[in-house]
Amino acid sequence: MEYSTFGRHVAVDTWGVEFDLLNNAEFLQAQMVEAAEACGATVLSVQAKQFEPQGATVLVLLSESHLSIHTYPEKGFAALDCYTCGETVDPQLAIDYMMSVLKPKTVHAKKLIRGIGDMQVVEPEMKQAQLA
Repeated sequence: MEYSTFGRHVAVDTWGVEFDLLNNAEFLQAQMVEAAEACGATVLSVQAKQFEPQGATVLVLLSESHLSIHTYPEKGFAALDCYTCGETVDPQLAIDYMMSVLKPKTVHAKKLIRGIGDMQVVEPEMKQAQLA
């Protein structure tokens, strides 16, 4: 079987997210697993860390690559990214799911198309209804 090197990598900075959502590693872990499943990815493992006095990091290792979040609740900021290899799993669906959970006031996002030669940077189609 031959595998494609094609991949999509969506990186998102969110601002204006509620403190309590960003300061709960357990909650974020559950939501990130749901996001991975929503895009059709295969979850291999999950690591989560709650920081003191605040903040969290969650990494979801996927068969197709990864989904991650790192938060700064005191600033209302979270950095998310999802990279998936192949044509069948769309990382944008995982990001869209997380946007519906976090409901940020402001979102800055880029999508990289990888594994086809020169990387292409494109504007991802963010679902406006999900943005506060």
